[in-house]
Amino acid sequence: MNTPTTPRIASRLASLRINHAAIRVPDFDTAVAWYADKLDFRLKQSVSVAGLSFGFLYPAGDESFHFELMAGQGAAERPTYKDLHDSYNMYGWHHPGFSVDSVDAVIDELKRRDVTIASEPYDVPAMGLRVAFFADPWGNLFEVIQPITK
Repeated sequence: MNTPTTPRIASRLASLRINHAAIRVPDFDTAVAWYADKLDFRLKQSVSVAGLSFGFLYPAGDESFHFELMAGQGAAERPTYKDLHDSYNMYGWHHPGFSVDSVDAVIDELKRRDVTIASEPYDVPAMGLRVAFFADPWGNLFEVIQPITK
């Protein structure tokens, strides 16, 4: 299953770069406050379009990627995950992953901030990573990762 692919240099899709991911939430102000208080994200812009509020949230130390927060009523709730394995029962996007200096330190800080931890830190030797997962109040999962050092 470990099949590396070689990118086609001349591809018209070679300019694809990750810019943002969107997160749907019911209440704009509550979500902005949660991401700011719990994850130190910064709201750089907000706008209302078609009955929804949009906000562009950036991690404290990253200007190259952001989350597009989409807020307003009318969306169905997703399950909240307190156990990572429960999340494997749904198709679709699973989680974004954040590179961090120390998975253990980040998880300790998230616990201090009363964030739901879906999985304690553990090593995945086959990937050379230490990982852990946490969730926002709306059921969105996030991973923190660091390389395993020998």
